[in-house]
Order: sequence, then C-alpha cells, then structure tokens
Amino acid sequence: MEITLSVIKADVGGYVGHSSCHPDVLQKAKESLERAKGKGLLIDYHVMACGDDLQLIMTHQKGEDNEEIHKLAWDTFVDCTNIAKRLKLHGAGQDLLADAFSGNVRAMGPGVAEMYFTERESETIVIFMADKTASGAWNLPLYKIFADPFNTIGLVIAPNMHSGFTFEVHDVTEKKKIMFNAPEEIYDMLVFIGSPHRYAVKAVYHKESGEIAASSSTQHLALIAGRYVGKDDPVCIVRAQGKFPAVGEILEPFASPNIVKGWMRGSHHGPLMPVSFCQARATRFDGPPRVIAAGFQLANGKFVGPNDLFDDPAFDLARQQANEIANFLRRLGPFEPHRLPLDEMEYTTMPEIAKKLAPRFKDM
Repeated sequence: MEITLSVIKADVGGYVGHSSCHPDVLQKAKESLERAKGKGLLIDYHVMACGDDLQLIMTHQKGEDNEEIHKLAWDTFVDCTNIAKRLKLHGAGQDLLADAFSGNVRAMGPGVAEMYFTERESETIVIFMADKTASGAWNLPLYKIFADPFNTIGLVIAPNMHSGFTFEVHDVTEKKKIMFNAPEEIYDMLVFIGSPHRYAVKAVYHKESGEIAASSSTQHLALIAGRYVGKDDPVCIVRAQGKFPAVGEILEPFASPNIVKGWMRGSHHGPLMPVSFCQARATRFDGPPRVIAAGFQLANGKFVGPNDLFDDPAFDLARQQANEIANFLRRLGPFEPHRLPLDEMEYTTMPEIAKKLAPRFKDM
C-alpha cells in the first residue's frame, strides 16, 4: 500500500505563556481532522502537543506537498488560532506568517516533515517532536542513528544496512541542498552538519534500495519572517526495523543530552531533554528544550499507537544530566556560550543597539 505520512506543526498559542497547548485547541484540531477523514481525504490522523506546539500527524494517499493536505493543516491552524485568541492565549497564531494559504505551508511558518513510501508487512515509525529549539537539532541524532556504528550496531552486523545511508543536507540560508553518502563521505558531511544553525539534515535514504528512512522539518522561522517570531520547534519521522535501524538504536542518541540552540526567546543554548508526553511542558526559563518520541505501527495507513517511548526509567539519567547542564549554563546568564553568539542574534534588539551606538565607536 502506497502511503504518505505528513507531520505538520505550528505554535498557535501557548497555555500558559509558552509552556503548553490548551485542551480546547487540541479538541478543535481533532474535530477538523475527523471531518477530513470522514470525507476520505485522510486515511487516519493523530493530534498531539509538544510544549506549546500543535502537532498534526496524518496518513493519506495524496503524496508529498499536496495542496489539499497542506490547506487542511493551514485551515486547522487558523481555526485553532481563533480559539487561542478567544481564550487570550499567549502568542496566538505566532507561527502563521502569511495572511492566506498559497499552495503549501512550507514557506508560511508551520514546520513540515513528510515521506512517501510503500507500507511494509510491519511498518514501525518513530516521530520525534521538539519544543524550544531549532531545526538543526536533529543533525547529531540523525548522524548517530544512520552513520555511527558505536550507536547503531546494525551498520556493522546487519547485512541489509552494512552499505550505509545517504543524507540529504539543506543549506537553510542559501536554500541549496547536497547529498552525502555514509560511510565514505562522513568527514565531508560533518564539516557542514556540525553547524546546525545553517545546515540541517532534511532526509535520509537507504543507500541500496533508495527507500526513504527519515524526514525532518527544516523551516527556519526567523529567515521566513525576517524577525524573531519564535523557535522552529522541529519534527522528525524515522522508519524503524528491517533495513532501517531498530527502535532502540533510534532512541539511543537521546540518552546523552545534545546541546541545541533555542530555549528562552530562541537566544540561548541548552540541553535537549528527552521526556514523556506528560513532561513536555517547558517551564524553567521557558525550557530547557524538550523532545518526545511517539512510536506507531501502521496497519493499512491506520495508526496503532502512540507508544510513549521516552516514558522509561532508562532515560532518567539523561534527564538528570540535562538538568545539570541547564544549571551550569544558566549561571552564565547573558554571557556566551549560554547566550547565542552575536552573529546569530540578528533578529533580536542587537542590530538596533549596534546602530544606535555606532557613532560612539572610535578608531583605536
């Protein structure tokens, strides 16, 4: 069965502040997608929240970048924004950067991860959703999952994975893309994906078959809006088992907290903390950044799940380490490296202050 899995997210209003999503907003989204399912547009759907971000998880047979599916998501976000405005939620509609829908949502604010594939006899999917961080946050985990044998032993001992994977990397500043083959081009690739502010892993493919293995959202809100409007809060889909890494190999990178940019006002570095669904409520300094993992089986396009994969004491130490890293970084206050470097603060007050004080800078 040919399936398209679309995960489209947006921050349509926070409850309270930037911490979580209001139940009425989630209910409105469910009603919208249920109508679409009843009309045959969707095979199935699941509505979730990670922090203050509304997540629409949908299966259909319309293909990627389909106008009907993207318009459904946009209209759902607009309807949910109206609920948020009525409730006076914080930042209502902040991720909706356009006045009207125009073909697809990729350049309109919402984050999008999609993949088209033939459903296997057992189709295992892990969907990662993050809050208070930027689109490049998946670079290190995806590298470990698909290119690091110290993380993914299947790269060494599984015959159907031994030849490696191909990474599609996007330059989000210049709007260009490049493909890298792992393991032979790992060193070249790391030059770029080690700089997640500019380069983001968009997709990963099984090298031998060409089948898609992972897809992530790479939308950069500040670049779209030309000003700071909120964190990108990306999503990522990873197929598991068979010719792809096992679920345990996919989750393993999050056992060691990755330091990402985002956190308070999108202007700080902080640890990406793996949490259960109920703990995805960022409150400490609007953070620290959170990630949840929803596991599904697909059965003829219908969702079986989700399984809350980080709701496991095996990740307790990672959460403890994330809190320790957060404590250390918070002591630095407005100093780097807790605060982002000045060249990454262009969408804050920094340009205005620099312009105002320019006459006072004298040659030495």
